[in-house]
Amino acid sequence: MSDSTQNPPEGSSFQPPPPPEGQQAAPGTSPPTAGTPPPPAPAPPSQPGYGYGGPVSGAGQPADLLMRFLARLIDFILLGIVNGIIIAIIVAGLFGLSGGNGYGFGTGAGYAARALSAVITAVLYLGYFTLMESRNGRTLGKMLLKLQTQGPNGSTPTTEQALKRNFWTALSILGVIPVVGGLVGSVAELVIVILIAVTINNSPVREGWHDKIAGGTRVVKLG
Repeated sequence: MSDSTQNPPEGSSFQPPPPPEGQQAAPGTSPPTAGTPPPPAPAPPSQPGYGYGGPVSGAGQPADLLMRFLARLIDFILLGIVNGIIIAIIVAGLFGLSGGNGYGFGTGAGYAARALSAVITAVLYLGYFTLMESRNGRTLGKMLLKLQTQGPNGSTPTTEQALKRNFWTALSILGVIPVVGGLVGSVAELVIVILIAVTINNSPVREGWHDKIAGGTRVVKLG
């Protein structure tokens, strides 16, 4: 046989033939040698906040029940102070309640004062939560605790979504019903608060009942 057909001597390094004319190896790479395993496949990109060991950061993760409760509590305390001042100025100024019996049952002025107070409270609470969440997803309480409400697609909730998830904060409007309206409104709010807490706690993504009726809103951690 000729030398061109002989096998390479044992122990020598065998180099494969160069690529056909007109074809070149990719820049920065060299032709594979015999016996060399193929390079490993690139690792899949990791999602924000996650790694191979699970979550590495709290940012973007669903907020737990306690943090959401504390954020609401802060908001309600601040709103209660503001609401009390507004009612004291407007209602007392309009109906002259300094006599002490303006809120008594059976008087026209007393009923009007209670009804106006109920309307002011409902507008203030619902307006606050709807406006703040539809603007940047954060109320004052959520700002302090680094939480944010997001819409179903991860963006800021729309005005409609914010209104739906917070409608229950305006149940004080039932106070316009004589005698039992205020009690009915308070009981209804308490029942909804319990329902929201239970559904948040039982949901793997911490989605409350009010989040579902708003189309799938959620509250996440920012840090």
